[in-house]
Amino acid sequence: MLHTTANRRHPSDPPAWRRRAGWGRAALACWLVLAACLQTVHAEDGYDLWLRYAPVEAEVAADYRARLAQVVAPATNPTQRSARDELVRGLGDLLGSAPAQADAPGGAGALLVGTPASLPAIRRLRLELDSLGEEGYLIRSVDVGGNAATVVAANSDTGALYGAFHLLRLVQARQPIDALDLREAPKVRLRVLNHWDDLDRYVERGYSGQSIWDWHRLPDWLDPRYTDYARANASIGINGTVLNNVNANAQILTAPYIEKVAALAGVMRPYGIRVYVSARFSAPMEIGGLDTADPLDPAVRRWWQAKADEIYARVPDFGGFLVKANSEGQPGPQDFGRTHADGANMLAEVLAPYGGIVMWRAFVYSDEEPDDRHKQAYTEFVPHDGEFRDNVLVQVKNGAIDFQPREPFHPLFGAMPKTPLMMEFQITKEYLGFATHLVYLGPMYEEVLRADTHARGAGSTVAKVVDGSLEGHALSGIAGVANIGTDRNWSGSHFDQANWYVFGRMAWDPYLDARAIADEWARMTFTADPAFVEPVVEMMMTSHQAAVDYMTPLGLHHLMGRGHHYGPAPWVEGGPRADWTSVYFHRATKEGIGFDRTTSGSDAVSQYAPPVAEVFNDPARVPEDFLLWFHHRKWNDRTASGRAVWDELVHRYSRGVGQVARMRDTWSGLDEYVDPERHHQVDRFLAIQQKEAKWWRDASIAYFQTFSGLPLPEGEAPPPQSLEYYKSLEFPNAPGNTQ
Repeated sequence: MLHTTANRRHPSDPPAWRRRAGWGRAALACWLVLAACLQTVHAEDGYDLWLRYAPVEAEVAADYRARLAQVVAPATNPTQRSARDELVRGLGDLLGSAPAQADAPGGAGALLVGTPASLPAIRRLRLELDSLGEEGYLIRSVDVGGNAATVVAANSDTGALYGAFHLLRLVQARQPIDALDLREAPKVRLRVLNHWDDLDRYVERGYSGQSIWDWHRLPDWLDPRYTDYARANASIGINGTVLNNVNANAQILTAPYIEKVAALAGVMRPYGIRVYVSARFSAPMEIGGLDTADPLDPAVRRWWQAKADEIYARVPDFGGFLVKANSEGQPGPQDFGRTHADGANMLAEVLAPYGGIVMWRAFVYSDEEPDDRHKQAYTEFVPHDGEFRDNVLVQVKNGAIDFQPREPFHPLFGAMPKTPLMMEFQITKEYLGFATHLVYLGPMYEEVLRADTHARGAGSTVAKVVDGSLEGHALSGIAGVANIGTDRNWSGSHFDQANWYVFGRMAWDPYLDARAIADEWARMTFTADPAFVEPVVEMMMTSHQAAVDYMTPLGLHHLMGRGHHYGPAPWVEGGPRADWTSVYFHRATKEGIGFDRTTSGSDAVSQYAPPVAEVFNDPARVPEDFLLWFHHRKWNDRTASGRAVWDELVHRYSRGVGQVARMRDTWSGLDEYVDPERHHQVDRFLAIQQKEAKWWRDASIAYFQTFSGLPLPEGEAPPPQSLEYYKSLEFPNAPGNTQ
């Protein structure tokens, strides 16, 4: 079990009333009956995530026990102990009894876990491990002294820990382990969660409670939840965590907070996780007493060098800095007439002696209205390709606007061959229904990673850019904006755990299949019964397209409520910036709808390689999921289905609502396979999603019909309320409201 704290009394523990006088045998008998019933229907709250280690079937367990009867693993340091303890705990829960522990294999069924340096029995096997690097591992069925055994071997203790989790995953999924020969190594070097957590525990765009980092009680109180967090991340290969919001507070760099960061680093270290912080570029002025933060100023450079020295003195394996600069009002080098490369390189220089990394975000747009926000990152960064130091990653969102329900891949991918580019995905569903909408993000991640940039001809996928293989970069990374909080189930809903899980698995290997990962997660999180797994995986795989349909069909984008981003608001206009409004992006008129980014419009298409630009530029060839992203089309123009644009738009809105209804029906019929507590919450959240999907459909159709002036297609129900009603709705207390 994932729990490390005794914060719940087990139903069989003696309650206080049993110690009071006056209660007889009858009362005790009633209690014992009640306790037995409670044990039978033991509630699950989701805290254990995919590490539930629920018992496997008796006949299957017997076979596993015979092959994994004994764990032979060193435990001389915290990482080794973590691997050994995980296997003993996991196999004990899965198989009904814990394997024996030994210093050397003896008899059949030995499980050897470690490195050639840490375990002589592994050294004697003379396994080929060099190609696995520092984090890879091998899992193989071997013969040891004439007895069948299993070995999990690596070049490092962290690699062995990853291998231990992989072996447990095989058992959870009821995979055969009698003839194993697996070799795994991460294809991406940095696999990082970005926490948008403020120091007061508010989580920007987080929908699962407060920040798990209790800064006020740190460094003296280390919540056991931190260890559970580290375990969960290690189980899917995540090796870094950025502790604070990209909209950074300079206080994180003061001595008291460095002590707190060091305490968290100590918890993460045994699980192969480095900590990073988001650095505020103007910190030398705000906490350093300087009158400038100019990256070329010698005093500024000395201040940052001293700060790096201070951090590494407390956190020797500190990962480095994440920086948001010159975006949405955040300070940056441009405030001092310098470039992004100037700013990033100054920080990279002070971190380089310690092996630290700078992750410099490419999500930039100026306070002045640009001609097309889609184009600005490309305009600002491409001229500086090749100018960044070797320990700088430019962190690029998957699309050019801002984590919309669906975006074409960012044009920077493939446009900066001399610079390592780090993918930034969003795990928290800021634009996809928060925590209450079931939207599995695996298909979206897969769609982006498999997109072909044509940077070096056909086959130059985004995945190859991100993992460094396309241009031969040694430094590579994938980041995910986390939705992890103090909610008991970590992510606000049970199915949002799948997005944390699939992010980690695809960060390890961007070429993995989203459906296979969904299958894996469902088996570990709920049950391995195919009668449950197959319909649930199908439901998960259709959920992203459903959300796109009922929110932003045909390439529409940025239609959400102002500030809090909750619910439909395609009518939003006015305010300090045009590109903070919905009307700026959909551009609906009586003639048509869509943003013209073709060569005759904003010309954003020309930021892509010619083969991609030609497709996006042509309304007959562009994928219809991006039709209105790149083209302004007349309401009566025909789409691939033969329907007019207006009719296709309405059809997709309704299709999305219908798919949510089918998801809800599917889940309703699976109650016998899931504990009542989790089944009930998912059912209620699906009811919310169905209601809100219909709200998106009705409000959007009511609004856009005022431009099209066309009747609804035959069989389509009209919105039940007036447009004025939908526009009157206000949500001042919606999660994440920034107004």
